[in-house]
Amino acid sequence: MSAWLPVAPCTPRDCARHEGAIRSPLPAAALLFTGCALTLLGVLCVPAVLLLGPSHRDRLIRRWAYAVVRSFGVRIRVTGGPAAGRAGPVAGELVVANHVSWLDIPLVASVLPARMVAKSEIRNWPLLGPVAALGGTLFIERDRLKALPHAVRALAGALAAGSRVAVFPQGSTWCGRSAGGRFRPAAFQAAIDAGCAVRPVRISYRTVATDAAGAAAFVGDDPLAASLWRVVTASGLTAEIRILPPVPAGAESDRRALARAAQSAVDSDNANLPAVSVHH
Repeated sequence: MSAWLPVAPCTPRDCARHEGAIRSPLPAAALLFTGCALTLLGVLCVPAVLLLGPSHRDRLIRRWAYAVVRSFGVRIRVTGGPAAGRAGPVAGELVVANHVSWLDIPLVASVLPARMVAKSEIRNWPLLGPVAALGGTLFIERDRLKALPHAVRALAGALAAGSRVAVFPQGSTWCGRSAGGRFRPAAFQAAIDAGCAVRPVRISYRTVATDAAGAAAFVGDDPLAASLWRVVTASGLTAEIRILPPVPAGAESDRRALARAAQSAVDSDNANLPAVSVHH
């Protein structure tokens, strides 16, 4: 275990189960094809998209990411303040969220486009890897403690340069059926060094049958192909993202206190947050 790579108790066998209606193979295969094709289209368009101005680029990324999630048969529900759901580029904002699935990445991008922080292995993933690399993802070697200071400096540099950066500070995926891992403080040190605000975000997946949709969980040694098929065969899957108020720069004394404040916001039951529409 390292500062980036904690051990989560979640396993595919115990956690990644769907409770509810199942799509038949033909419609599921159609969704899988559509989702992969739309992702591939994103790969091909990234060089051209990078030539656009920030506002046009963010708008296009949001629309594409929203379409990717929907194309895999997953509905999206956004809660939080209206301004948060429609925010444009925000200089130096660190977005922190709990981590459940590979779906988390396009889900966050559909509301708050950002440079992602991800494990270095994702660079080699089919389709998603090239998209992540071309989109400015900051890759980190989670199993090398010596790489931690360099990763923090790179993250702080991106924030100081005015980028919005998204990170999953639990360091591993958790299925959502129980409390997840604690937020690791390293990324929060980068926010302190850059003097930027931290934006907590809560992610959850549900169906009509259950508040914790195991079909979306991508945990342990679960193969990506198996997870993709589980998602497209799970009928009635909804991804919910809650945009919480930012923690201002300097609001906490150190990185551990800042991490605790962000995690407390994410873990809180904000059931009364109003639903908002996402305009693309």
